[in-house]
Amino acid sequence: MAFDLEPVSFSELPGWFADDPAPVIASLRRCHRHVTTVKPYKTGSLGLSVEDMLPAFEAAGGDFANAAAARAFFEAWFVPFRIRPKGKRAGFVTAFYEPEIEVREEPDANFRFPLYRRPSDLVDINDANRPEGMDPYFAFGCLRDGRIEEYPDRCAIEEGFLAGRGLEIAYARSKVDVFFVHVQGAARLNYPDGSRRRITYAAKTGHRFTAIGKLLIERGEIDAATVSMASIREWLAAHPDRTDEVLRHNRSFIFFREAPVEKDDLGPVAAAKVPLEPGRSLAVDRLIHTFGVPFYIASETLTHLDGGNSFGRLMLALDTGSAIVGPARGDIFTGSGDAAGDLAGSVRNEADFFILVPLAAAARYRRQSSHG
Repeated sequence: MAFDLEPVSFSELPGWFADDPAPVIASLRRCHRHVTTVKPYKTGSLGLSVEDMLPAFEAAGGDFANAAAARAFFEAWFVPFRIRPKGKRAGFVTAFYEPEIEVREEPDANFRFPLYRRPSDLVDINDANRPEGMDPYFAFGCLRDGRIEEYPDRCAIEEGFLAGRGLEIAYARSKVDVFFVHVQGAARLNYPDGSRRRITYAAKTGHRFTAIGKLLIERGEIDAATVSMASIREWLAAHPDRTDEVLRHNRSFIFFREAPVEKDDLGPVAAAKVPLEPGRSLAVDRLIHTFGVPFYIASETLTHLDGGNSFGRLMLALDTGSAIVGPARGDIFTGSGDAAGDLAGSVRNEADFFILVPLAAAARYRRQSSHG
């Protein structure tokens, strides 16, 4: 998608002087540790690299006593650019969260819907091993008799394709709960003995994600003006005889890995390999943007995330998703549990996107403001 970058001042960011971006500085520090001790993030097509970010990463190790000091840090080390997608007046935001569900180690009459680990016959696909004629969208496939083919989809797996392999992490009470854990890509699992574990995304079958909300709108089952996660759940609860057919319309199926719940106030470790900071973490189009880069998101219509006020908040690009496509498209992480889910479920808003370009790199973006 073609888009323009327009340099602006911090005073032009709606709500900037009311925001407290200190939590973003904490996330910058975590990114700095990762890129210097593990490996750098891949540079997106926009061209911002970890090398561009390093001076700001290093400066984030200082002491920031209050919101004004945190804002001053970003004003000193970054230049905001408005992202203007050509042919659109604004960008678009949704939101995601980490579900918290009750589970059992073993199945019983009530808890019988499994969450699966990655199977051994699921292999990564790239241009080197992709079979001729396979959809280039597929990043995963099934290795069978020495050949790579399309992995069985949601319907086949739910009908028993993985049964008997010992891949079950835990069992949930509701197939719908499992489905929404797949959509969110992570969850906190609560066991009867009071223990908790976290599962995070490990891999997927490779099929394209299909939004069942869009399907229900197209069928006239839900009003587009009021669609939300809550309204989709209500429809599924009211139509149990049609639930399987609707859920299986989304052929994509997610596999998980287990992780401890180390800090209650942080979310799961996401694609950037650092924990998500609730309300301050953004999933972006990974092909365009680079993890660890700050974004300022402003929306007059998005009010329920900020106590009824227009939304204006600095965030850090820490995750991605198959539905997050385009330069001004983002998914806001609202946190963990039901309350966070209530917040996330109704976010579908136009928003203005501002990317904060590191000071040393800003000059080259002023010279080449159009990207197509």
